[in-house]
Amino acid sequence: MKKEGLILKGLAGLAAALLLVSCNALVRESQSGTLLLVDSITGTNLEGEESDYLQSDVLFQDPSTGSESIFADSAVVTFRAELLDPNSSMGPSVYNDIQVTRYVVTFSLPDGSNAEGQDVPYAFEGSMAAFVRVGSTRDVSFIIVREVAKLEPPLVSLADGGDVLEAIATVDFYGKDMAGKTVKASGKLTIFFANYANN
Repeated sequence: MKKEGLILKGLAGLAAALLLVSCNALVRESQSGTLLLVDSITGTNLEGEESDYLQSDVLFQDPSTGSESIFADSAVVTFRAELLDPNSSMGPSVYNDIQVTRYVVTFSLPDGSNAEGQDVPYAFEGSMAAFVRVGSTRDVSFIIVREVAKLEPPLVSLADGGDVLEAIATVDFYGKDMAGKTVKASGKLTIFFANYANN
């Protein structure tokens, strides 16, 4: 009876462990033994300085000529790759390195509104070629606001007035380790859209 009790306890423990794993979103979305992390996403302020937000000018007017232009906005993501099991007796290998291949940007307002083309710009996907070695970090620049977004609602309406639209960009990054297993990581950046004065 004692032996059967021990077996039942062992099976119960195994079932509980499997349940925890199946409920872990990270494990469900990543098959790799390497964890891809987003340490930060930074933008620039009006002075062009790096900041933890982005001030996006929806319409640039050259102060000397008066000509108007529209530019995309970029951001910088800092990736970090770590072993999912840091105590593994095998240790890291080249198969644990990560190649990030694409990203998806979606927008929402602080109150949760996210109707594309009405409340916020349309979501989009971009390609990326970033190699991140396990145990290290890597900074990568990428487009977070496209030019076309500034020609469509709701951003195009900001060109005529002094309004500011605060939005949150959620960026999902996708890739694979060198063994071909998928990885995913996410980060956020607050963006302030407006027709800022150009001096």
